[in-house]
Amino acid sequence: MTPELYALALAILVQAVQFTLLAVPANRELGTEYTLSPRDEPPADQLSRQTSRAQRALNNHFEGLILFTAAVVLITVSDQSTWFTALCAWIYLAARIAYVPGYIRGWVPARSYIWAAGFAATILMTLAALI
Repeated sequence: MTPELYALALAILVQAVQFTLLAVPANRELGTEYTLSPRDEPPADQLSRQTSRAQRALNNHFEGLILFTAAVVLITVSDQSTWFTALCAWIYLAARIAYVPGYIRGWVPARSYIWAAGFAATILMTLAALI
């Protein structure tokens, strides 16, 4: 397994942890009557600030993981794994791990810098495949 694929596997597990960090408090705050329903109507209660941030952080990871997965597949399928692309993959993973508490705890502007590091690492991996 390439380092990029290994980082991708760990990023998937990070997303699973993020889902749990959201699901547990959301079920407590909204109640299982709502969370088990088809959710045709909006919930009677709102999520707390921290749980709402956990939800936005998870949604952000879904968006970032799509691009990162594409970059990893591109590098792997074209057999272009290098120390640079591996470093980019690890930077992406570290940024995603740091982003979770950064977003939930409201680290401004650090949260944006953390996000930018992960995004830049993904773009640099993609560019490395083209060069």
